[in-house]
Amino acid sequence: MTLAGLRPRCGLPGSRDLVAVWGNGPRSWRGEAAARRSGAGLLRIEDAFLRSVRPGRAGDPPLGLLIDSRGAYYDARQPSDLEHLLAHAPLDDPDLLARADRGIARIRDADLSKYNTHDPALDPPESDYVLIVDQVRGDASIRLGGADADSFTRMLDAARAEHPGARIVIKTHPETIDGYRAGHFQPSDGVLLDSPVSPWRLLAGARAVYTVSSQLGFEAILAGHRPCVFGQPFYAGWGLSDDRQPLPRRSRNLAPAQLFAAAMILYPRWYDPCRDRLCSFEDALNQLEAEVRAFREDRRGHVALGMRLWKRAGLQRAFGQEKRLLFENDPARAVARAVQTGRDLLVWAGREPEAFAAPVTIRRVEDGFLRSRGLGAALVPALSLVTDDLGIYYDPSRESRLERLIAAPPPPGGEARAKALVAAIVAARLSKYNLAGAALPPLPEGYRILVPGQVEDDASILRGGGEVRGNLALLERVRRANPGAVILYKPHPDVEAGLRPGAVPLHEALLHADAVLPNADPIALIDAVAEIWTITSTLGFEALLRGKPVTCLGAPFYAGWGLTRDLGPVPARRTARPSLDALAHATLIAYPRCFDPVTGLPCPPEVLAERLATGTIARPGGGLRILSKLQGLAASYAHLWR
Repeated sequence: MTLAGLRPRCGLPGSRDLVAVWGNGPRSWRGEAAARRSGAGLLRIEDAFLRSVRPGRAGDPPLGLLIDSRGAYYDARQPSDLEHLLAHAPLDDPDLLARADRGIARIRDADLSKYNTHDPALDPPESDYVLIVDQVRGDASIRLGGADADSFTRMLDAARAEHPGARIVIKTHPETIDGYRAGHFQPSDGVLLDSPVSPWRLLAGARAVYTVSSQLGFEAILAGHRPCVFGQPFYAGWGLSDDRQPLPRRSRNLAPAQLFAAAMILYPRWYDPCRDRLCSFEDALNQLEAEVRAFREDRRGHVALGMRLWKRAGLQRAFGQEKRLLFENDPARAVARAVQTGRDLLVWAGREPEAFAAPVTIRRVEDGFLRSRGLGAALVPALSLVTDDLGIYYDPSRESRLERLIAAPPPPGGEARAKALVAAIVAARLSKYNLAGAALPPLPEGYRILVPGQVEDDASILRGGGEVRGNLALLERVRRANPGAVILYKPHPDVEAGLRPGAVPLHEALLHADAVLPNADPIALIDAVAEIWTITSTLGFEALLRGKPVTCLGAPFYAGWGLTRDLGPVPARRTARPSLDALAHATLIAYPRCFDPVTGLPCPPEVLAERLATGTIARPGGGLRILSKLQGLAASYAHLWR
């Protein structure tokens, strides 16, 4: 409310005040009476049409509010602000309609609705049924929408008469499914669908849709239906529905995109809970997508295998919000426990046993590509993690979920979103680890090539390397291919810190490189060179984002798509030719899960990029720093046990 320019306070209102009430609920009469006595204005507040994962009764706060100075959107007795927009607003602006078309497509593609506890994997009934939408008894949208309990009986009778012999499928309300409130129908009335089936999949299989005043009627219009409406909801009367109880004052004919633009873009006040500010419809949709993805992947819970002790608290925060993670170190026990409890299995990708299989979903976990400010080897927790149910991005020997995302067309608006995110990342000079690098010394003039060093026992080298697998061999190969170039060698941060193997003695490196730049700012180096040669380094991806040519001697996730020069063993299955923005969408938006270090919420990568740019992130505690030093000391003697 405060962010919307309204400052709530308690007390008796004056004639210049506004009295806010929640919709037309059972307690709203008090505010209405106070407004009448004082001559104050009245505001009615309701949840927006994309609300949250769960209903409000389950405790989820809304991502948007409808603050209406004329009435409630579902009260047909008088026009609301929404009705005024639909009747009078100029809804032909091309940019607005383009936003509406993208919004409709995104919501359908992501399978989102007002509430989002449904399971997109559940199959709806066999298609060609008549869909009847139930609602909870006593709902204000029924009473104030020109309907009553008998309207549901009339609706069922009409559906049977108009579609003789057709199967009747009755969709119960989410709050009825969750046991909060009763509906109007019984199993004898038709197929009572009380499983959490996707509304969009349900609408796709229907030959006709009947509703009284449910929001599902609005979604039916967006899905291409002309629903039969027995009440007077906000979406009736605009030429998009078969209105059995017409409202004469509504006479304008609208297109579905115009209806959506008014109801979802112009009318609501959308809220960004991570940044604590009002936001656009698109930003609210980004946030809801992140929260819904977390709910859908974590709702059954996970057994976590192969997770180091220092990572477990962060993993619990990331994946244990629906059900606490159960940690196991023994693979057989982990599988047995997952089967027994009906959970998925989370496995740290680098610690997955050879030929590992299980009769449950296995999700391999790794750090994301906007990871943190600091190294994982220094025990700095990750702010983004990938979960892969097919393989893992750095292993080209089998298809990964990232590969499939790159090969598929991006979702509606995905490339434009990725372009904006990449622009923000480039402007903020972000990288995977975001270490404060040293300023560059004067560099030799000429055609400069950057060669990023790698951890030589890193899984990306072991799985995706080609003939060249060591840093010295990499430098030799680059010099052979580019005898007149200025070669700049940047050792890997983990190697520089003494935490991982791959060090090249300075005198050996300088046999092939013109300069060795330890602790240098990697983004400044990318800016300073003409191209990059690498085996599988993520720095090659970061260079692509900045428009630099990249040559790959291995098979990193970004190779083989027509965006790099590939001299390594790229899988033949990588035949798609995505744009750079499509690659960025798959890698930075669709593949990882991001976590806001301030609120603890799942968040879109745009929020994480902002946190990393401003430094608003958690730091490892003193205990973790001590562990990090011990780990570094142990790494110095790794040759004794390797």
